[in-house]
Amino acid sequence: MEKEVLLKNLGDRIREIREGKGITQKQLAHSIGKDQQSIQRLEAGKINPSIFYLHEVAKGLDVNMEFFFNQ
Repeated sequence: MEKEVLLKNLGDRIREIREGKGITQKQLAHSIGKDQQSIQRLEAGKINPSIFYLHEVAKGLDVNMEFFFNQ
């Protein structure tokens, strides 16, 4: 799978989980010490997040990281 497609799919999955929990980008960002633009770029697939960043996002969404990759 190409990098761009993988990152876009990851971002879409994070957005789906966040919206399913009724959390805004701003709320998620605040809960993990990031800014809203950072979450926006992540969900748009415009950044290649580190494993630690994904861990922080998972904690902010109260899910295991595996939820980002299982559909």
